[in-house]
Amino acid sequence: MSARTKGQIHVIGAGLLGTSIGLSLRKLNVDVSLEDSSPAVQSLAIDFGAGRNLEASDDVAVVVVCVPPDVTAASIVSALNRFPNAVVTDVASVKETILEELVASNADTSRYVGSHPMAGREKGGALSGRPDLFTGRPWVIAVEPNTNTEAVDVVEKLALDLGATTLRLTAKEHDRAVALISHAPQVVSSLLASRLVGADDFDLALAGQGVRDTTRIAASDPKLWLQILSMNADQLIPILKAFQEDLGQVVKALEDVTGSGSLAKIGSVLERGNQGISRLPGKHGSRNTSYSQVVVMIDDKPGELARLLNEIGDADVNIEDLKLDHATGAQVGLVELSVLPAAEPKLIETLKVNGWRLAG
Repeated sequence: MSARTKGQIHVIGAGLLGTSIGLSLRKLNVDVSLEDSSPAVQSLAIDFGAGRNLEASDDVAVVVVCVPPDVTAASIVSALNRFPNAVVTDVASVKETILEELVASNADTSRYVGSHPMAGREKGGALSGRPDLFTGRPWVIAVEPNTNTEAVDVVEKLALDLGATTLRLTAKEHDRAVALISHAPQVVSSLLASRLVGADDFDLALAGQGVRDTTRIAASDPKLWLQILSMNADQLIPILKAFQEDLGQVVKALEDVTGSGSLAKIGSVLERGNQGISRLPGKHGSRNTSYSQVVVMIDDKPGELARLLNEIGDADVNIEDLKLDHATGAQVGLVELSVLPAAEPKLIETLKVNGWRLAG
């Protein structure tokens, strides 16, 4: 497949996102140069195959700024000055504050388009980079009334080359959305995970997929999240206050479980949770799709998961989703397979014929 992106791409910041962008574009034979404030990180990303060193004679077409949010605006201003013929974009997870900083600095924003890929991993750094990191993920293009349409098209083509699906929003609309679907979950996950610090080892031994799912993102870099949360505080505070109020009502109801209306209040919270989760887009953006779950026990040894999936594929059963958990104290894994209800009987038959053990 040929790239939509034309010319040389220069990536500033060779961490997870910068390295992943380079790796993905290099697969399309796009010329990518890299720089990082750390020479060691820059060399590592280059050795990893994400690009090459910038040369004085280079004619850069697009600059992608992939540095921490608190220095993103300054890096954008520098890039606009250093590369006068290039379109400049960034991948910071907060957009309005950065745009305000650019305007305040009197930067020429005619060649700037903010953007943000809704993709990442708990662990950062060049070694965590993956060429498929953005595949199928939303990539927001921050478009204001005065944004240069040609520059927007350039950034959009870049995102499409990376395998992302693009969505145009204003900076304010973006920040409001990520406060709810990204920044608040990070705070809640971190608060819950912090309760584990002083927990008894025997309690932790019971940990299953529920606590692992809800605390997974708590492993993210605290220094990065300090910047993100503080820069989007105005959008985040109302959400956290509403969460605080709901939590307070649950606590109050639990303190008087036998009181009039207490169970109804708790039940209402749980039901609204059901309603909320049903609104999240599922496979291919679909909503309200009900799946059947089948849990399979597999031995914890190489090749077992691949064999399971191959046998299901040979039977022409389509898996809609998959979760893997390891049973505590046993050398087995629990694979939860989600399929459409109509496919459940065929899946169960296939598993039994091939000798797999079903849980439950």
